[in-house]
Amino acid sequence: MDQRGLLERFLAFGKKYPVGGFFAAIDKPSPDRLDTTYAYVLGIPQTTTDRLLAERATELGAEIRRGCEVVGLSQDEHGVTAELADGTRLRSRYLVGCDGGRSTVRKLLGVAFPGEPSRVDTLLGEMEVDTSPEKLAAVVAEVRKTQKRFGIGPFGDGVYRVGVPAEGVARDRTTPPTLDEFKRQLRAVAGTDFGVHSPRWLSRFGDATRLAERYRVGRVLLAGDAAHIHPPTGGQGLNLGVQDAFNLGWKLAAEVGGWAPGGLLDSYHTERHPVAADVLNNTRAQIELLSTEPGPQAVCRLLSELMDFEEVNRYLIEKITAIAVRYDFGEGHDLLGRRMRDVGLKRGRLYERMHGGRGLLLDQTGRLSVAGWADRVDHVVDVSEELDVPAVLLRPDGHVVWAGEDQADLLSQIPRWFGAPVAVGSGRHPLDDRQRCFGSRLSW
Repeated sequence: MDQRGLLERFLAFGKKYPVGGFFAAIDKPSPDRLDTTYAYVLGIPQTTTDRLLAERATELGAEIRRGCEVVGLSQDEHGVTAELADGTRLRSRYLVGCDGGRSTVRKLLGVAFPGEPSRVDTLLGEMEVDTSPEKLAAVVAEVRKTQKRFGIGPFGDGVYRVGVPAEGVARDRTTPPTLDEFKRQLRAVAGTDFGVHSPRWLSRFGDATRLAERYRVGRVLLAGDAAHIHPPTGGQGLNLGVQDAFNLGWKLAAEVGGWAPGGLLDSYHTERHPVAADVLNNTRAQIELLSTEPGPQAVCRLLSELMDFEEVNRYLIEKITAIAVRYDFGEGHDLLGRRMRDVGLKRGRLYERMHGGRGLLLDQTGRLSVAGWADRVDHVVDVSEELDVPAVLLRPDGHVVWAGEDQADLLSQIPRWFGAPVAVGSGRHPLDDRQRCFGSRLSW
C-alpha cells in the first residue's frame, strides 16, 4: 500500500496490532529484526478495504460495474469476450477472474482445482452479547487454553465478533448458519451462549485447500481466491490475493503498453503459484495444530518450545506475513528476488519514489544509467545508510531483479524485465533521466 501511496488512507481507518501469536495461535512475542518497515498487522474491516481500493481504482479511471454476472467467455488471438447474464457482451484485451473460490471464470476455462475438501467448519459472526466484559474475558481465556478455534472479542459499538467450532461440515455452504446454531455451539464449547443476540451477519468457513493447476489460459488469468482457497489461519488470504494482483497488474500494463519482454506474463504463474502452494501447506499445518486431539496438541507444545528460539519465531512470522517471499531469479546477491523494504534516503524514503508504479534504479554511485528505459524505469541517485549494496534495480512490485555497480551487468538484466530499449533523443544527456521519479500511467 505504501508503494502506491495508499498507506495513510488505510492507517486512518485501522488499528495496529503486534505480529506475535499469529502462527497456530501460539502465544509468542513479536520477533525482532523483521525485514519490513511495517512490523504490525492492521486491523481494518474488509468493507473499508473494499471501499478504499474502489476509490483508488476510480481515481485511476477504472469503471466499476456492480451486480453483473459473467455467464460465458470466449477468446481469440486479439482479446476476450465476456457474456453477462443480461445478454451484454464486453470485449477486452485481457480478462482476470477474481471471482472467489467458486470462480465462474475458472470453471468456464476448465482449469482443474485439485485439493482437499473441508473436514471441519467454524462459525463466524458479529453480534451483541449480554455477558459482562469481565466474565466474558474469563470464560474465553479458560476455553482457549484447549480450543483455539473459539474466540469472542469486541468489534466496536457494543458488537462482538464470535467464532466457534461448528457441529459438523455443512453440505450447503451457501446457506449461512442461524443464531440458534451459534447459541447451541457456544453452549457445547464454552458452557454458555453469553446471551448473544441481534446479529449483524453470520457465516461459516471450512478448512478446504485447493490450488488451480494454471493461473493463465491464453488471455484469461486467475487471481485471489479464484486461484487458491485455504484455511484462514494466520490471516493470510487478503495478503495473498492482493500480492497476486500486485504481481500481475504491472505485467498486464506492460503487455497493454507494448513493451513487455517475452515470457513476462507467464512469469505471473511461475512466481505466484509456488507462493500459494506454500500458504496452503502452512495453513494445513496450523489447522492440525489447532486440533484438540492429544497427538496434535503434543506437536503444538513442542513447536511452542522451538518458537522460543528467535530464529524459529521470526521464520514462521515472516512466512505467514509474506515477508519471506523470494522469487527465483537465479544466483546472485542475497536481495535478489526479495521485495525491497522501504529504506530511508538522504532525500526522503524509497517507497515515496514508487507511487507511479514504474521500475526503479536506486543508484548510490551516481555512475549508472537506464537511458534507454527512462519511459519505464526511474533512476534515483541517492544514498541510504540502510543499504549495503551500491545499486539495486526494482520491478514495479518492489522485488529486486539486480544488485551491483557494473553498468554492463545492469544492461544485461534490464531487458529481461523491461523489454527493449528505446533510442535516446538527441541533445539530451542520458543521465538526465536519473531524476525521473513520478508521472507513470501504470497502476496495479
